[in-house]
Amino acid sequence: MKTGLVLEGGAMRGMFTAGVTDVLYENGIAFDGIIGVSAGAVFGVNYLSGQTGRVIRYNKRFNSDKNYMSLKLLLKTGNIFNTDFAYGTVPRELDKFDDEAFIRSGIPFYAVITNIKSGKPEYIKINSGFEQMDVLRASASMPFVSKPVEINENLYLDGGISDSIPFEKFAEMGYDRQIVVLTRDINYKKKSVPKLPVKLYYRKYPEFVKRIISRAENYNNKVMRLRNKEKLGEVLVIRPSTPINIGKTEKDPNKLQAVYDLGRAEAEKSLKKIKVYLEKGIVCD
Repeated sequence: MKTGLVLEGGAMRGMFTAGVTDVLYENGIAFDGIIGVSAGAVFGVNYLSGQTGRVIRYNKRFNSDKNYMSLKLLLKTGNIFNTDFAYGTVPRELDKFDDEAFIRSGIPFYAVITNIKSGKPEYIKINSGFEQMDVLRASASMPFVSKPVEINENLYLDGGISDSIPFEKFAEMGYDRQIVVLTRDINYKKKSVPKLPVKLYYRKYPEFVKRIISRAENYNNKVMRLRNKEKLGEVLVIRPSTPINIGKTEKDPNKLQAVYDLGRAEAEKSLKKIKVYLEKGIVCD
């Protein structure tokens, strides 16, 4: 029996995930493996490095910095984030990521990325955050506001396009007792995007276009399957109790803090349930 932690993405809704994972770490909750998508990947690695508070700290500090994230950067470079600054200077110098601690944890961590040529998800084991920073960056590179990331002569974007909540893949990998952290409330339904802009912008990548166009249906169906497993007590889901109304590139530190605090509150409320489930496989009330 292997326990797994599944972390959905959601850009700055990932502050919720950071709040949850900080509480899990502070309470000694451990897993046999973790898989993260998009923000769930770039923020989730901090769980294994043991750096509670880092995610909310550096986002509050840098999100309003035009050298970190801005429309001007998007127009100038094709990336809304300054990739050298956000994925280089910040984790290596200004708010250091403890890659050595991440490696020492010995716990497998996987990031989901989408191959834009095939349109299929790929699940990459992260052995070192620094050495595989491009994989983490690819997982969190949102369409339209990010250039594809080249890895081994292939191009990748946001893992959430092809597998937003990879609980089924993780089950295939042997993680049959899973805690899934979502960043959407229980009543959320994803809406379809307009097809024409997608077809025009990514016309060179028809399989990727199909993925984006079908994403809402695929996401809603996946949530339904997850909900069924949740009702059967086969998985434990932690989700926001209320809708998270925050921008994908939110700069307001108070809004970021509020979402983080919501994540902490939901995790703290669920601690007893989490411990019982991981130990006995039973979801208690």
